Amino acid sequence: MVELKTPAEIERMRITGQFVGEVLGELRELARIGVNLLELEAHVRERIKQRGAQSCYWDYSPSFGRGPFRNTVCLSVNDAVLHGLPFDYALRDGDVLTMDLAVGIDGWVADAATTIVVGTAAEEDLRLIRATEEALAAAIAVAVPGNHIGDISAAISAVARDYGYPVNMEFGGHGLGRTMHEDPHVANHGRPGRGYRLRPGLAIAIEPWFARTTDRIVTDPDGWTLRSADGSRTAHSEHTVAITDDGPQVLTKVG
Repeated sequence: MVELKTPAEIERMRITGQFVGEVLGELRELARIGVNLLELEAHVRERIKQRGAQSCYWDYSPSFGRGPFRNTVCLSVNDAVLHGLPFDYALRDGDVLTMDLAVGIDGWVADAATTIVVGTAAEEDLRLIRATEEALAAAIAVAVPGNHIGDISAAISAVARDYGYPVNMEFGGHGLGRTMHEDPHVANHGRPGRGYRLRPGLAIAIEPWFARTTDRIVTDPDGWTLRSADGSRTAHSEHTVAITDDGPQVLTKVG
């Protein structure tokens, strides 16, 4: 069931989204050569505690993971792209790092992700990140009342096609509000004019992610971290977006 939010509820989600964006911005600055992933995890835990927020990841036990997840941020390095379990790893020059954060404040959730290169960036890695960012922007642009979920999905896959990247269909975006995952599912590939018709009050996480040379993923022995099946590098960009009469509103701008 798709639950539409009132304008007042969207504003409460915006408060959460501002916090998510702030913390991701801090992580982008903290992620330097030699910094351990567990240090980044510790920073997020402390910020959540200070704010009186709730982690959406802590104790999360979905069917696709080996639950419960006992961290507050997903940190995925190089060929890892989703659900990266923070571990004892010091970042190296040229690492591609995806940081994905979802929290709740006063019962309202926001979710966002960003990918950076630590230290010296290879052009092919910057190109991959740029593709996810452009796909996200294209998807947000068509997230207007009267369009369909398929329009969002098609916008994402069109950018991937232009860049020559394959698209995975197993994991994509989703509705959210009082919980992290609600209806509808927002695939990263689809046909225009198909699927749920967008209405004011719908809040969705739009999250294009690409691997450079494959659409297949494999799961690490940790039961959570998803990697490209061929070891190619990956990138992921995500925002929480509200559909309104005045157009799409991004609730998780990274500070």
